[in-house]
Amino acid sequence: MTNSPQSSSASFWQKYQLYFLLVAAIIIRQIPIVSIPLNWLETYFHEISHGIAALLTGGEIISIQLYATGAGLCTTQGGLSFFITVFGYAGATLWGWLIFKLANSHQRTAQIFSGLMIVLLLASIIFWARDLFTMIIIASLAIMFVMTIKMRRLHYLQLLLKFFGLSILLNSLFSPTYLFDGRDLGDGAALASMTMVPELVWVLSWCLLALGVLYSLIKTNKKSYS
Repeated sequence: MTNSPQSSSASFWQKYQLYFLLVAAIIIRQIPIVSIPLNWLETYFHEISHGIAALLTGGEIISIQLYATGAGLCTTQGGLSFFITVFGYAGATLWGWLIFKLANSHQRTAQIFSGLMIVLLLASIIFWARDLFTMIIIASLAIMFVMTIKMRRLHYLQLLLKFFGLSILLNSLFSPTYLFDGRDLGDGAALASMTMVPELVWVLSWCLLALGVLYSLIKTNKKSYS
């Protein structure tokens, strides 16, 4: 029995979908205006990861600030400083992996995750945003997820979430290199001061983590369709 052209086309798309989405994420990342919401998304996950690390180690989140440039700041109090600092870039990487995996697992799971993200973003506005522009950015991200959850075909919701996950991973791969600005500021410099381990080591560790996670997704995809 031979496969129909439709089934062959579907299997081809499923097999190479991750690569198409990855290429799309790479291209869109190079487009200044279009890439801004994706930069905000990665920055939000970076900053909320700092905050979550603070909460998990007995601290609290004082405020979260996001800027038009794509930069951000999470101010915390208490908790383990080392864990909080490490978990910014590492946490964003894990968020990217989690979003992709959940979206790839089941349509209903993707829908539930979008709903939970809306709740988290609204909570961030209520409890931790202290300035109007941060509120606007986080509200814009919440609207993005509202739009995804309202999609009638959940297949498209899965695609969009997987695209978000890969975009976050790409940002997590390249954004640590921006710490090499000669100003001795940022998470890498803070960790170097705490541990006497050079900033370069921390930057490479974050980049390698993102690269390893991306490779694991590609490897899993190959096994699924081999």
